[in-house]
Amino acid sequence: MITIVDYGRGNLFSISQALHKLGAEHRVSADPSEIERAQGIVLPGVGAFGDAMAALERGDLVAPLRAAAESGTPVLGICLGMQLLADASSEFGAHRGLGLIPGTVDRLPAGAMRVPNVGWRALRWRQPDRLAARDLSSDSMVYFVHSYGFNAACADDVVADTMFNDATPAAIVKRGAIMGMQFHPEKSAETGLALIDSFLNSLVSP
Repeated sequence: MITIVDYGRGNLFSISQALHKLGAEHRVSADPSEIERAQGIVLPGVGAFGDAMAALERGDLVAPLRAAAESGTPVLGICLGMQLLADASSEFGAHRGLGLIPGTVDRLPAGAMRVPNVGWRALRWRQPDRLAARDLSSDSMVYFVHSYGFNAACADDVVADTMFNDATPAAIVKRGAIMGMQFHPEKSAETGLALIDSFLNSLVSP
């Protein structure tokens, strides 16, 4: 059973629909005990980093998320949910994250492309073999909406990135059973479904 974390900051319906299309048994829950016992966890997120962490704290969800991750439970962070996996963020001040994948979250650089980064962008694969997703080409397109990016402390944790102005912000990060996708896979057509399916496969073969 996959648990989608409900802390009032995520696109729960679209994610639930994507999981339903893939035939994945799931539930939406704000219950800390259910999250700690989950077979797999999806952590969605939209909005600001500090506000999202405060919402997790108010719901007593931070400790269960960390405990589940430390026990080896696969966790998928989506959009802001990926950023929350980091150690800290500089968005509207300094904020601590969940600390599940070392790194920081900082504003995307200014340049020819306007911030926020909104729209379809190509993924640049660094380590595609670590996902084993089906039917993914070298120019797979996915849908982004974000103003801040994940700067991983370890390059080996970055599975894919994308070009934005003069930077290459992480698009997919992975460390052990913990994975994050900066884009919205639930809104990224067949490529997005294939990537979610790769996460589902990790529930059986991490």
